[in-house]
Amino acid sequence: MKVYDLLRVEEPPARFEELLRAAREAGLRVGWLELDGDSPRPLAAPIPPSLEEAASLGALRAVAVTAGGSVAVKRRRGPAIERDLMREHFAGCRLILVQGSLGAGRLSPLGEGWEISSPDSASRRYSTAQLVRRLASPKPLIDTENS
Repeated sequence: MKVYDLLRVEEPPARFEELLRAAREAGLRVGWLELDGDSPRPLAAPIPPSLEEAASLGALRAVAVTAGGSVAVKRRRGPAIERDLMREHFAGCRLILVQGSLGAGRLSPLGEGWEISSPDSASRRYSTAQLVRRLASPKPLIDTENS
């Protein structure tokens, strides 16, 4: 059973700072995914070249860890599978903001709040507090079964 929402975004992470902070303060996890599944291009810097090399030579996963964070490289064959991505990288996240091609609703900053547009063109507006309360409930932000 899916317990997260995926919303497409077009703005940089800084535009979501207020929502990310409010969600964190409410004990909710939010993930960020940059999806470019059709591109065979190498991953962008600042990935250490040694990680790229290890992955290209057959390492299942190559990971670099510092006090400031971590980065992992895993080679894939074929398109990304949503269920696998969520399990491997976003366990426990209630919301994943996605930049890239995705047939999902869209989250847009709107003045002091947010607008969520569903694929069927319906949209809803929320303040940050209202959106965080909705995220805290198990009900999906967009009812895809009735869209």
